[in-house]
Amino acid sequence: MDQKTMPFKGTKEQEEKLLTVIAKHKGEKGAVIQVLHEAQEIYGYLPIEVQKIIAQNLGIPLAEIYGVVTFYSQFSLNPKGQYQIGVCLGTACYVKGSGDILEKIKQILGIDVGECTPDGKFSIDATRCIGACGLAPVITINDDVYGRLSVDDIEEIIKKY
Repeated sequence: MDQKTMPFKGTKEQEEKLLTVIAKHKGEKGAVIQVLHEAQEIYGYLPIEVQKIIAQNLGIPLAEIYGVVTFYSQFSLNPKGQYQIGVCLGTACYVKGSGDILEKIKQILGIDVGECTPDGKFSIDATRCIGACGLAPVITINDDVYGRLSVDDIEEIIKKY
């Protein structure tokens, strides 16, 4: 797959915060998970550059850090866009056409699920049921919820952002 990746743009301040977090948790049981959570809060995602810093400073192999990041769904290897689009693929939404809506969003933005547009504006995630089944099919863009959608509605919605 042609992964669209943005160059890593970590700041010195972010790295200093990360090193403080690592120092705070070093030697604790379960430190890796805690450090990864806090690192993702600092950077918004966990690129390989951040994983290397964590591995080196916790004295844990990079492969182990990467294994944890890729095992747990709450960790992201890719940056999130300014506008995070979530397409519900729960049963009610899927039956009413959310799969086609997801394909239309991917086509318009030129990215796949889990990716971010090169300008950092949009990212797409496939989500499970968000509890708005009566509005199926549903997408979210950050905190905005759009329901009872058809493929024809998508271009107009994305233009708002």
